[in-house]
Amino acid sequence: MPLNQIPTNVQTASGADLQRQQSLDVADYLNNNFSGVTVSESDGNPFQIDVYYHGFTASPLLGTPEGLSVYVDGVRVNESFGDTVNWDLIPEYAIDSISLISGSNPVFGLNTLGGALTVKTKNGHTDPGTEVEVYYGYYGRKSVEFETGGTFGALDYFIAGDFFDENGWRVLDNSKLWRTFAKIGWQTDTTRIDLSYTYADNFMYGDGPTPQSMLDYNRTQTYTPDYTQNIMNFVNLTGTQTLGEHLLLSGNVYSRYLNTYVLNGNINDFYLEDNYAGPPTDCVDPGTNAATLAYCTPGQNATSTTIQSTYGFGLQLTDADDVFGMKNQATVGADYSVAHDDFTQNFQYGGLSDLHQLLYIPSPYNNFNVLGVNGNNKIFGAYVTDTLSPIDLIHVTAAVRYNRNNETINGYSIDPDPGDYGNGFLGSTPVVGDHTFVHINPSIGLTVTPTQYTTYYADYNIATRAPTVIELGCSNPAVPCGLPDDFASDPDLKQVVARTFEIGLRGNLPDQSLSWSADVFHTISQNDIQFIATATNSGFFDNVGDTRREGLDIAIGGREGPFNWKLAYSYVAATFQSTFVVNASSNSTADANGNILVQPGDRLPLVPLHTGRLALDYDFDTHMNIGANVIFASSSYLHGNENNANAAGTINVPSGGYIAGTGTIPSYATVNFNATYKFDKYLELFARMTNAFNKDYYTAGFLTQNVYNPNGSLRTNPNDWTNENAIVPAAPRQIWGGFRARF
Repeated sequence: MPLNQIPTNVQTASGADLQRQQSLDVADYLNNNFSGVTVSESDGNPFQIDVYYHGFTASPLLGTPEGLSVYVDGVRVNESFGDTVNWDLIPEYAIDSISLISGSNPVFGLNTLGGALTVKTKNGHTDPGTEVEVYYGYYGRKSVEFETGGTFGALDYFIAGDFFDENGWRVLDNSKLWRTFAKIGWQTDTTRIDLSYTYADNFMYGDGPTPQSMLDYNRTQTYTPDYTQNIMNFVNLTGTQTLGEHLLLSGNVYSRYLNTYVLNGNINDFYLEDNYAGPPTDCVDPGTNAATLAYCTPGQNATSTTIQSTYGFGLQLTDADDVFGMKNQATVGADYSVAHDDFTQNFQYGGLSDLHQLLYIPSPYNNFNVLGVNGNNKIFGAYVTDTLSPIDLIHVTAAVRYNRNNETINGYSIDPDPGDYGNGFLGSTPVVGDHTFVHINPSIGLTVTPTQYTTYYADYNIATRAPTVIELGCSNPAVPCGLPDDFASDPDLKQVVARTFEIGLRGNLPDQSLSWSADVFHTISQNDIQFIATATNSGFFDNVGDTRREGLDIAIGGREGPFNWKLAYSYVAATFQSTFVVNASSNSTADANGNILVQPGDRLPLVPLHTGRLALDYDFDTHMNIGANVIFASSSYLHGNENNANAAGTINVPSGGYIAGTGTIPSYATVNFNATYKFDKYLELFARMTNAFNKDYYTAGFLTQNVYNPNGSLRTNPNDWTNENAIVPAAPRQIWGGFRARF
């Protein structure tokens, strides 16, 4: 579709844009350049970032309410088990273009509550030649990338791969990525067929949130390190066929296999718990039985393996024939996918090392299985969208989509709490269910184009998100589960329904010396699903009622000779619109049960009201280019302060505990630079500097208990634990540089 006929905000970038800024991945580029976007580094790893757009999230972390759909060459890559998005599995060097489309556009299917991100990959026609890139930088960061593409008559090929390795700047923060992308295509005047294959084997440590007092003592400390390995095989066959002057048939068939191994280091929730009911023990020899092992040891590893196997197809027919003398483009399509998920988890207990890693206690009762769940997910969608132009000035777009999502779950969950000894401890609970979610989602939009350089638009649309396997399997408030520790039961949840109204404008001068855009959006999500914490590491999923995201985006930019610039500002008010109770025992307003009351108007955690971006790029001559990005975000609330009412420096009356944490993240601004020097068309040097002024700032975290002293030593008495901000520090100044050689 021509951009001036699309009745919503669209932001685009090319693969060359990502390369010029030396972006690590898609999430990194979005954060540096696109309006309405913020990020939270909840896991503490640069490849596992939560991306927020208009207050909706695309995250690799289980338990995050996902509200953005992400597509790679027509395949939705929100993983079936939790709708998560693994940014490390989208190799930056293989990207031809990206587009971020705002709103609840139903044509994009499930999860498009706040927007859709589409990624198109390279091929041999668009990117011929060979390129090698090598760079090295701070904290042992090193990377090698290569790509080669070309054509042989109607055939074309593109092959690329990379190796990335770094030690990281915190105690346990290393990453190692191996990725390969290959595509072979066949093209004639009327036909285009592509077969692509993506492979990844990625190892990523994440330090995650760490209490403020520990970071003040030593900013590189970690609280409980986590480890993730993703192994993926992804095959996608796509094709387009022109059937006439105005008729185009397109489709794809794909298979995607992902094996994820996770080691979550935890402070043991059962350590010296008040309601312990197991055999008497002095904890001298905790490995004598399972109950004392869980009660006496401060450390716990939750190791899990998730296998997600998905296959499906899509088919779409587009007709651009005029209707009654009026320009018209109509598209009808359908897609179907089947996913099978297998999830298993084990608990290991022990002491804690100086680096807060588990000191495993040899025992026949250690390393026991607490969960085995498998699920099947069948998704069918059919849609029609039509854009009618009664006159060249007006374009009306209407669409409707039918979604049907069937999920079946089968498995068991083991009760690991020694407080239930003699009353369910180590008992097995079946986890079974069969759920079907159906919804019809319409949309209507209007664009007015008084000139070819100016567009005004308005749009109203509806989209849905069905509960995922993990949410359905962890939705009983009477039996909370850990994340991603264990499931307990399978009551039904309602699907989330988002309704968005958006108005805006965009335009540019004929010579492209100035461009502008502005939009106002308002989204109400009914039956929103949130993870309701009942303890530090446990809780359940529930429909919490309505949430609202509303605000505006303003962007202006231009080009004057060798100088390019863009300035963007966004206001996003993301608030709860219903009343519910959540456990937050470290909040100063928590009651005797550790609960707080969330009320309409309270802001969602980790979504700042104000964000801004300034991007500058200057070509000194045909050889030298320098760019800069400035990112600003106002303060936001932490998880555990969903009622926005926590007060630091006070005593919680029911518990008598001192509240040291503010429950907020301060505002921040950071500056990044990039530079390229081209010797000729065959060789160039490049460098990038992030957080150039070495600012200490934070983007994610919790208001929670801290079991450690500031120096990282364990407080063995739970009465000495403090209530603090546990936050993720942003990386200090980093510099890396290297060269690209083209042949």
